[in-house]
Amino acid sequence: MSAKPIATTRSATGIPTGRLAVWWLLASEVVIFGGLLGSYIMHRVGHPEWAEAAAHTQVWFGAFNTLVLLTSSFTAVLAHQAAESGQGKKAAKFLVMTMGGALTFLLVKSIEWTIEISHGYTITTNTFWSFYYTAAGLHGLHVIAGAIIMGFIAVDAWRGRELQRVELIGIYWHFVDLVWIFLFPLLYIAK
Repeated sequence: MSAKPIATTRSATGIPTGRLAVWWLLASEVVIFGGLLGSYIMHRVGHPEWAEAAAHTQVWFGAFNTLVLLTSSFTAVLAHQAAESGQGKKAAKFLVMTMGGALTFLLVKSIEWTIEISHGYTITTNTFWSFYYTAAGLHGLHVIAGAIIMGFIAVDAWRGRELQRVELIGIYWHFVDLVWIFLFPLLYIAK
């Protein structure tokens, strides 16, 4: 039997090291997304003409993707519950479902962007579209990163190893979903 890595056996201030690391990562992500969204809101308030540009976003695509991400958060919770009870294979199955949500989100986003770009709405069209593609693109990169990491964790969970990591990727995934909950109304609804 191999020894567990020290990062999984020690804790700081009563919080397991892995969980603390994820929260530190998310704190830095809050700064990144907070700055981006804060500057977007300030520009939006100062540029009422953005309402016309925002009217061209695909609200139904954004709404569908919101449903997809909320559903994927639910399967991430189910994966965590399964991991907590030592059911690695069940946890892995729920992680794969969550990854399916990530892939669905990215597929819908690529269709949406294809339509918008074909109508001439590109990152260089105006500042609204620059913010739109930057914010949605940065979020999309986080979806990709989360799905990739989730794949590695699902493999380990299937083998019954490192089940505590299921919770850690779940925390990250909920953050990714929460960011979208802010992006959706700001980019799609607030016209």
